[in-house]
Amino acid sequence: MAEQQENQPVSEEQRAEWVREQFQKANKFLAENGVLFDSVTTEESRYLMPYLAVWKIRAMDGKQYWVISGDLPTDYTSVDNAADAKDVLRHFAMHWQLKAENLINAEGADDSQKAFGALLINRAESLFAMQNTPDLWA
Repeated sequence: MAEQQENQPVSEEQRAEWVREQFQKANKFLAENGVLFDSVTTEESRYLMPYLAVWKIRAMDGKQYWVISGDLPTDYTSVDNAADAKDVLRHFAMHWQLKAENLINAEGADDSQKAFGALLINRAESLFAMQNTPDLWA
């Protein structure tokens, strides 16, 4: 994952721009998957710049989803699959591990599928470590 250079604090403007970019990325991904955004529950959403953003959103049809974006594949799941942002990281860590195994071990998997599987494994391990870091959830 990309790292913020040490000794260079992030301004509020830079942080706001990053959050805005991640929101646009998440919203675009949802739209591409047929989910039309209505509102975001900001008090339950979390941002760990520059690594990830977790959004709790309500769609136009009233359904709610968790969406993850950042320096990782953008993905979403129903709120029924995770109680909070920390639980979302655990959900995607497990989900991506299984998806990666299937991609890598699929008969006829090409190099790009195997590379994406390796990326998923790497990001899944990072998500698991993050959700297991108490300081991030204090």
